[in-house]
Amino acid sequence: MDGFASALTPVNLLFALVGVILGTAVGVLPGIGPAMAVALLLPVTYGMETSSSLIMFAGIYYGGMYGGSTTSILLNTPGESSTVITAIEGHKMAKAGRASQALATAAIGSFVAGTIGTALLVTVAPFVVKFAVSLGAPSYFAIMVLALVTVTAVLGSSKIRGFAALGLGLAIGLVGMDPVSGQSRLTFGFAPLIDGMDIVVVAVAIFAIGEALWIAAHLRRNPARTIPVGRPWMGKEDCKRSWKPWLRGTAYGFPFGALPAGGAEVPTFLSYVTEKKLSKHPEEFGHGAIEGVAGPEAANNASAAGTLTPMLALGLPTNATAAVMLAFLTMKGIQPGPLLFENEPDLVWALIASLFIGNTLLLLLNLPLAPLWAKLLKIPRPFLYAGILFFATLGAFSVNMQTADLWLLLLLGLLGFALRRFGLPILPLVLGVIIGPMAEQQLRKSFQLSAGEISGLWSEPVAVTIYIIIAILLLIPTILNMIRKARGGTSELTAGLAAGGAISEDELEKTEAGLSTGARHSAEDEQDGKDKS
Repeated sequence: MDGFASALTPVNLLFALVGVILGTAVGVLPGIGPAMAVALLLPVTYGMETSSSLIMFAGIYYGGMYGGSTTSILLNTPGESSTVITAIEGHKMAKAGRASQALATAAIGSFVAGTIGTALLVTVAPFVVKFAVSLGAPSYFAIMVLALVTVTAVLGSSKIRGFAALGLGLAIGLVGMDPVSGQSRLTFGFAPLIDGMDIVVVAVAIFAIGEALWIAAHLRRNPARTIPVGRPWMGKEDCKRSWKPWLRGTAYGFPFGALPAGGAEVPTFLSYVTEKKLSKHPEEFGHGAIEGVAGPEAANNASAAGTLTPMLALGLPTNATAAVMLAFLTMKGIQPGPLLFENEPDLVWALIASLFIGNTLLLLLNLPLAPLWAKLLKIPRPFLYAGILFFATLGAFSVNMQTADLWLLLLLGLLGFALRRFGLPILPLVLGVIIGPMAEQQLRKSFQLSAGEISGLWSEPVAVTIYIIIAILLLIPTILNMIRKARGGTSELTAGLAAGGAISEDELEKTEAGLSTGARHSAEDEQDGKDKS
């Protein structure tokens, strides 16, 4: 109740409204995700109240999940990987003249799933905190290793690329002064690097500069053509066919969001497969089935609430937006982790209360304003990304007022472009930068407790259990690949596991190719297909 008292103050309500509007806008615009928006706004929040800033970031996060469905349905261009499944049925509905119904079921399903997911966050997070407080340094280090390994090995089609990106992130995190010996590390005699690379500069460079350079390399000057929306509404039959997929999607999304490397891609795919199996109208799938929009969109937004559980309770982000939000807490001098609920209860509960408020605001905004959001897609890309580059440069310079930060911004921006060019995932790099120093601290504590003995790393039962889980996760792809070859085929459930990286890389690449091909074939014309690519 104190959280609601804080979140309902006029200032925080205003920031929640600003957050959900910005989040929906960046979700609608292809290539601009909530992680980039939060990274760009980090410098602006230096003089703001911590709770107000975090409430605004949470609004951007939830709003981005809402807005991504608009792009997928109207343009067949998923702004985020989690909305690929929505595009399959949503765009077919739009082409059949049912864009308003598709947008309505996406908006209402997102509200239902987000509200239930936030209620589960309230219920689950305190228990996770009680468990985490009892853990020692070895167990906490093992949890961080689990988060890094699973995000790196499970996401993406190549483990080698994932671990390469993680290595780059850990290297960036090591730059600066050794906290124990005081020796400089990886500074190359460059004095401004003694204090390390500012996380704001790293986040803005990797997300904003890297993405702007990548889009510029594939620029299309023609504005995207969208399908008229009309006034979003749902008939009685549409509601009847949607409410069960909303609940089933929520049941898939929250637990996957709370797991390290769970994300929203796997639950949205599994939700789609489930609805196709259970639907009374299976013949409509592939031609615009409303269940194929309702279920995945609910799973997508429930996973967003699930993601905040490990971030708040353990200090472990499981996606890029959560990683940048965690960097914001660190920047403000707040120690993330199990003691956050104890040391900053007003901040945490105000944030959680604001999620309920933000969800309601999003529903009220998205239903009547869907035609307006669609008009954002007509902004010429050169103007859009020129603005992003300007604000990114201004924000990075305002952090320390040092010219050196601009050089770092450019170099890291080129690194972000190279990551996209060669198919390296960005999330492992960002997590390496943020979690790397924290993991090093726990590693050193573990060695101090065990007098330098390596056995101290598995001196606690929880640590042993986690290392066994890591080994199993790394071995599962090989084992399932052998089983698949022995049986000579795969099922839809196995394909669902493939989307989460639980079978071989070859199978995963085939799955991704199939999804992109299906979305490409459903585009209106060749130009839409090129923009999708």
